Amino acid sequence: MRTARLRTVRPVLWAGLAALAAGAVLCVVGWYGMSGERFAERQLPYLASCTVPGAALIVAGAVLLTYGRGTLATSRVTELYELLVAVDNPAAGEPDLAPLASSGDLLMVPGGTLWHRADCPLVEGKPQAVPADAGAIASGGLGPCPICEPRGGS
Repeated sequence: MRTARLRTVRPVLWAGLAALAAGAVLCVVGWYGMSGERFAERQLPYLASCTVPGAALIVAGAVLLTYGRGTLATSRVTELYELLVAVDNPAAGEPDLAPLASSGDLLMVPGGTLWHRADCPLVEGKPQAVPADAGAIASGGLGPCPICEPRGGS
């Protein structure tokens, strides 16, 4: 699906770049032609035939580039969403991911605001981690860790 959407976006981006380049060339040609004329009535043909269409091409090129970039960004977001959905719904036969921590022992770090399971990656191997105080957990002074999601008290 990604390549099909990119095939439709790339020509729009190239058309936008071509319109910008053509508009810039027309504006330069119009300016060069106008600069050689002294009277306004002799400058008007350059203005009408080069500068105004050149400015219109520049605006059209900017619109095409903006549209193409927006479509490209949308296709990338869609692709990322599809990958996310594919991860959330594993195919049949694939094992489910194990929980990050599964120990029943609860720990806390002095001065911290969370309580953790003993094998939580945030406290595992930290010598300052002490058993969690059941009173602090019950009073709401400590909250459960969002990583290991401990349940209950010690």
